[in-house]
Formats: sequence, structure tokens, C-alpha cells
Amino acid sequence: MVQAYILIQTEVGKASSVADTISKFSGVIQAEDVTGPYDVIVRAQSESVDELGRMVVAKIQGVDGITRTLTCPVVHL
Repeated sequence: MVQAYILIQTEVGKASSVADTISKFSGVIQAEDVTGPYDVIVRAQSESVDELGRMVVAKIQGVDGITRTLTCPVVHL
């Protein structure tokens, strides 16, 4: 199982709707509006890194209002 935090920048006024839409996606554990350089932070999980990449590119980046994403996989050192 692979988990990651996905940091999302949105258009002004779109953070709440972006977080709400993404929170309904399969594999998304949590999606929260935040303040700071990013507008939404998502915690997601998948069976593989490839599946995680497909989730980000095919689903999350397609949500209306998103301008940029940064995916940070969780590591266990």
C-alpha cells in the first residue's frame, strides 16, 4: 500500500468545492481546506505508485479549479 499527501493550489474561491469533490474519490482518505501556500491537502492511498500516479493525473488534476498539484509520497525510514 502506498500513501501520499497531495498539496493542491486552486483558483481563488475554489478550495472548498475542490476539497469536497476530491473527498468523494476512491482512495482518498481525507481532503481538507488549509491556509498557506496551498489551498487543499489530500491524503490518499493506492496499491502501487503507478496507481497513485493515475489517480493524481486522471482524476485529481481534472477537477475544475485546480491550478497546480504536488504529490508527496509517505516513506517509512
